[in-house]
Amino acid sequence: MKPIITIRPAPGDARTVALAREMGIEVASHPLFAVEPVAWACPDAGAFDAILIGSANVLRHGGDCLSGLTTLPAWCVGEATAKGARKAGFTVAGSGTGGLQSLVPMAEAAGHRRLLRVSGEAHVPLSLPAGMSADTRTAYRVAAYQIPPELACMLCEPCVVLLHSGEAAAHFAAEVDRLGIARGNIALACLAPRIADSAGSGWMCLSTAPLTDDGALLALARQMCQA
Repeated sequence: MKPIITIRPAPGDARTVALAREMGIEVASHPLFAVEPVAWACPDAGAFDAILIGSANVLRHGGDCLSGLTTLPAWCVGEATAKGARKAGFTVAGSGTGGLQSLVPMAEAAGHRRLLRVSGEAHVPLSLPAGMSADTRTAYRVAAYQIPPELACMLCEPCVVLLHSGEAAAHFAAEVDRLGIARGNIALACLAPRIADSAGSGWMCLSTAPLTDDGALLALARQMCQA
């Protein structure tokens, strides 16, 4: 069986490893990223109908500003983010598994046309219908690291790497190429189609989980490591 590797930052890596263990899967953690808070000004909640939260990192690193926005209904990507939003005091209007763009029609149907998007420094632009607006505020950034020697050695043999974001996919691909590691050694299990697109081509295998959910991603990786 091929080893399975996660490169996501803490504390997400620990959650992935723990869930994998519950599923009877061993995952090695080699984080290539660290999440850092960014100072941001809290807008007037009254200027918006709802808040968009695309990552639990917003809730971990958003700071005191978030407490002044809990009167806004929250649209969240993924149940883990929705759970964190509830814990932070938000009322969750809804959640989805297809990225923030998939939440736009739901928000529009609910009459939420003035949206506040709190996100990371790197984020995907939203396509909004006429009459709908989104004010984006940056609450965190993700610092990327070079692949260390231990991980480089693992990547020189057949393995499966979990990818949780498009930024992670692009950075990982660039690092593999910088070190001259053969992409054909590495199978990539991606959380969403956009992530697979960011990884490029030439890999041993490139597959996308059927749901934007860590359990679905790990189940996919288990199949891939046995292939």
